[in-house]
Amino acid sequence: MDFSEFDSGIWFGLVTMLSWGVWIVLGNAASESIDPRTAAAISYLVAGLLALGFILGSDASLAVTARGGLLAGAAGLCTGIGLISMYLGFSQGSTTVVSTLGAMYFVVAAVIGMAVLGDDVTLTKFAGIAFAGLSIVLLTR
Repeated sequence: MDFSEFDSGIWFGLVTMLSWGVWIVLGNAASESIDPRTAAAISYLVAGLLALGFILGSDASLAVTARGGLLAGAAGLCTGIGLISMYLGFSQGSTTVVSTLGAMYFVVAAVIGMAVLGDDVTLTKFAGIAFAGLSIVLLTR
């Protein structure tokens, strides 16, 4: 496959997968070296600075509507809660269990999408969610 034929969504998805996979491992190691809450704060401080640099260095619009700002703030609140919970989980449990359960956020998004946002409910999607649930059962035993 020629790189020019490679779907950019797949490319960014792979970069996300690899980055978050390494982030989990490094976050776990950091939580074993320093207080997990401090590790979480440092992790997101660095991520926030990177995001700010990306926004300022790109042609991103800095215009924010009330609705967009409120939704982005709520998303940040949920991200922060998940981040702190993950780091605390690392200090008390297995990286395999904590990271697998945390990585199942897509199941929550899929269920909300189907139940609230009107996404199609199909047998294939239902099977995907069921298999994700099965993976949690298998990995936590």
